Order: sequence, then structure tokens, then C-alpha cells
Amino acid sequence: MKEQYTLTFYTEDQMGLVNKTAVIFSRRKISFESFNISLCEINSMYRFTIVVTETFETVRNLTLQIEKIIDVYKCYFSTNAEIVYTQTTLFKVLTHKVTNDSVQQLLQKHNPQYRSLERDYTIFEVTAQETEIDSLAKSLIENGLIELIKSPRIALIKSGKGLRDDFEDL
Repeated sequence: MKEQYTLTFYTEDQMGLVNKTAVIFSRRKISFESFNISLCEINSMYRFTIVVTETFETVRNLTLQIEKIIDVYKCYFSTNAEIVYTQTTLFKVLTHKVTNDSVQQLLQKHNPQYRSLERDYTIFEVTAQETEIDSLAKSLIENGLIELIKSPRIALIKSGKGLRDDFEDL
């Protein structure tokens, strides 16, 4: 049965690493739902966070292939229950709609951070789970949504162990 998994792997900066990663996924006809690269807790190391919906066996094999083909220190895969994750979204909404009581009540549930208030539009930021963001976006479509952009997923594994512990074992 297919389930959503978050793959996390750590590597140093390498030329062509994104391409190598894309090739591994495309050969298996696996699509990214989210793809994020960021600095991590170890100096000069990068964390790749990739979200896919696949079977356990496919994800396990994919993880092994990433560790084998790409020069990574460690690759983990986790279900949504095994991680803490979130996304950030910027919304641009017509200002005269944002001031409506019904829209204000809707927004208060999501604790928006206002980034720009202009005469014609207002930009605010919401950090939440993807399902909450999608629900808010659907509601805002009817209430003056001009545009939005979502960040990729950021995630940390719930277990107390991290790469730093594994890195010391290498």
C-alpha cells in the first residue's frame, strides 16, 4: 500500500547532486511531492528533504540506491507519524476582502504573520501542515485570493538520534 514518506539525506556540496537525485527518481517513475535543500547542523553539510508517496519496499530500495549511487553520509526515510513537519505559505489577498469579519475569523485560526499591507493587496504568511494550508487556500479563493506560494516541507525525525550521532560513528 502506498503511503507518504519523507526521505532525508545528508551530503557535502557536490556538482550535479540535484541531477543525480532526479535521475534516480525518474528512472523509477517516482514524482517528488516536495523537494528541499538546506544547510544542516553539521558545518559544510546539506540536508535534502524529499516527500514521495510510494510503498514501503520502493522507499526502502530507493534509500539504499541513494546511499549507493550518490555520495551521501546517511539517508533516512520516515512516515509522517515519525517526523515533525511543516510548510510556510505566503498568501496575497485583496485588502478590502482581508478586512471582512468572516475572513478575519478564518485567518485567526491560522495565526497569520502580516508581511505587507498595501492599498490593493495584503501579503501574509502562515506556517502549518499542508492539509491546513490547502484548506485555507480553498477558503481564500472565494475571498479575494490573488496568489500564493508554498515552501517545500521541512521536517525533523522525532527520535532523539540525529545525523550528528551517526556522523560521529563514521
